Amino acid sequence: MFDQITRVAALALGAHHSAVTLIDDRRAWFKSRHALSIGEIGRDESFCTHTLSSRDLLVVPDLTADPRFENHPMVRGDLGLRFYAGAPLVSADGHHLGALCVLDTRRRAGLSVGERQILRGLAATTVQLIETRRLRTIGVIATQVFDHALDAVIFTAEDGTIVFANGPAATLVGLPHADLPGRSITTLFPAWAEMVRLLAGGARDVSAANPEARHASGRMIPVRATLGRVGVADRLGYATIVQDASAQRALERESRAAQDLLETVIEQLPAMLFVKDSVTGQYLLVNRAGEVMSGVPRERLIGRTATQLYSELGAAYEEQDQDALAHPGEARTFENEFIRPDGERITLRTTRIVLDGPARDAQYVVGLSEDVSEERRAKAEILRLAHFDALTGLVNRRSYLDRLDELLASGTALALLAVDLDRFRSVNDLFGHVTGDFVLAAVGERLRALAGPLDVVARVGGDEFVLLVVGDDPVRRAQAIAAAAVTALSRPIAAPIGTAHLGASIGIVLAPDHAAETAALRHCGDLALYDAKARGRGAISVYDPAMDAAARDRRALEVDLRAAIERGEIGLLYQPVLTVDSGSIGSAEALARWTHPTRGPIKPDLFIAIAEESGLIVPLGRMLLRQACFDAATWPKHLSVAVNLSPVQFHAGDVQDTVVAALADSGLSPHRLKLEVTENVVIHDVERTFVALERLRAAGIKILMDDFGTGYSSLGYFRRFPFDEVKIDQSFVHELETSPAATAIIRAIVGLGEALGMAIVAEGVETCAQRDALVLAGCTHLQGYLFSRPVSSASIAALEASGLFDRVVL
Repeated sequence: MFDQITRVAALALGAHHSAVTLIDDRRAWFKSRHALSIGEIGRDESFCTHTLSSRDLLVVPDLTADPRFENHPMVRGDLGLRFYAGAPLVSADGHHLGALCVLDTRRRAGLSVGERQILRGLAATTVQLIETRRLRTIGVIATQVFDHALDAVIFTAEDGTIVFANGPAATLVGLPHADLPGRSITTLFPAWAEMVRLLAGGARDVSAANPEARHASGRMIPVRATLGRVGVADRLGYATIVQDASAQRALERESRAAQDLLETVIEQLPAMLFVKDSVTGQYLLVNRAGEVMSGVPRERLIGRTATQLYSELGAAYEEQDQDALAHPGEARTFENEFIRPDGERITLRTTRIVLDGPARDAQYVVGLSEDVSEERRAKAEILRLAHFDALTGLVNRRSYLDRLDELLASGTALALLAVDLDRFRSVNDLFGHVTGDFVLAAVGERLRALAGPLDVVARVGGDEFVLLVVGDDPVRRAQAIAAAAVTALSRPIAAPIGTAHLGASIGIVLAPDHAAETAALRHCGDLALYDAKARGRGAISVYDPAMDAAARDRRALEVDLRAAIERGEIGLLYQPVLTVDSGSIGSAEALARWTHPTRGPIKPDLFIAIAEESGLIVPLGRMLLRQACFDAATWPKHLSVAVNLSPVQFHAGDVQDTVVAALADSGLSPHRLKLEVTENVVIHDVERTFVALERLRAAGIKILMDDFGTGYSSLGYFRRFPFDEVKIDQSFVHELETSPAATAIIRAIVGLGEALGMAIVAEGVETCAQRDALVLAGCTHLQGYLFSRPVSSASIAALEASGLFDRVVL
């Protein structure tokens, strides 16, 4: 087409040469040429550059006469051009494309009006041809681009009829590509009409809020859509770009859910979370726990600094913020005491870290504060418990030993008082551990009241206490404090359940007089305490070196006792018990005796106590019970034997089996056996003990309460268990002639026995006056040296047959 235009131009205008010249910024080239062999030339050398500058036809009758062209190569050269006439090629949008020109080798007068119109017409045709080809090329490229695009692209007429749609558009709505042209876009994108309406309001392009595309299956697909007006000449329409937003919407939902979760977590955190501006120090974010913890409403926190909020502590908080800023990326933890507006003082542990904001030059201090007040109090309590007894508040064993080490290392003179409570186990077992704890706390208070400011009062065991007396004249003060302690601890202690009657035994040892090292001093204190307990309730003993020898002797005696039990060297004597009504022997109490091969006779109180402490009482008691049963089986059948049961022996767990076996093996009738138990047997475990006693009694064995009146609360036991006999302790019998109180107590015991149907036995009768008073008081049985010392088993039958006791009692 372009070649036809150049030929027509040359023929119509009678020119030898013609050409369509196109230009760009640097060069000019011939799109078509007629009778010219020239190729590409520089833009500045092109005649059409001047044609475009003229904005209309450029006619040069004689090129050699025109200063612009007289030296041009095509004028001076072999071509020898003399005439030029050119029309500019300008697109509809004003873009300079080039020129259509005719050239000749001869001079001409110019162009006629008709020739000018021909040249202009041919130029217009050339421009149209260029534009058509450009649009066709653009259309092909656009189609290829649209088909390769990821988004759906749809062109519609003004009424919404689809003119063009690319492949992704067909895929999006699930229709064949060929079915889209001619279809109304509103059937696929309901929001299109509203977008057109918005576009008519003057917007250049619009997008709908949350639009949807209708799939061929009927489901709606979330999309993003943009609409713009397009058109060529008088053909107007719309271009719609649609993107499947399913993944983005899902991502947005996940993002919103994550944001909601984050906000929920932040709000429900039990710790205070805050964010501060690193420059201004103002709080930008505070969670709900922050309001609760600080006691300040959130609206008062936001936008204010720590100094503005907490005048006393704000400076410290801001220093800690600066510390965090000085260590970016590193968590920095501090603890501060914080005073809430209501006056409550709490301890906060705050961890700060500096984070970069969205803008790289912005930083924020993020902090997490925990209320560690309870933790601090717990640690303080743990520290306190490490040094003090939780029950009494006194120094504990560990701290007492540490303090003792320090005092001895410094050479300080001191006295150690070892205090052991009398009858505390009875109180604990009778009233329970709650009352026992109450009593121990009261004891601690009474001991603390006796101590000086430099003295140490400690609880070192269950009912064991220690006082370290230091300062001026510790020896004199120790004796005075010990005496005061015995008096103070003998006073009744009113507990929530019952009244406790205690006592105390105290051992005293001096440093450095008796020992200068902790272990040695404590050992001496134990010996002094042991000696005090051996002397009886309320005793005070000062350590004597002879106590070491006594302790060694006691240990040696224990070894000998074990061997004696194994060899059967412990024997029995029997002390008769007279029946007042008949004056005859009704029973005899079995009494253990041990004659040592080298030491001679050992006092029963001593070796029985050793046996109980060492646990030897169990095999010893079993052996003596069997011996007593076998001996009594040889007596007249109306005589009974009474055997004492130790608390240790009774609670060993096999008493009933031991008794039953002894009776069976010896052939002794159960009603001829009496078992004597003290309050210490009963009080250890009242319910379990009474169940065991009831089983023994049900077998026909009689049960006696021994040493009545000396225990803690023996009267209470009679409500629970009907004893067969009650034995009045000899301490009351010995005081009969001098103590009206003893007489009154005996009469009360006899009255109780008569009311409950129990026989009353008085032991330790040594004088006729005692005998007469006891008979007058109503005792049913008597026992003591007045009638007989303990005798062998064979002598019991002889004494009973002699009738010697008839006149003694009567």
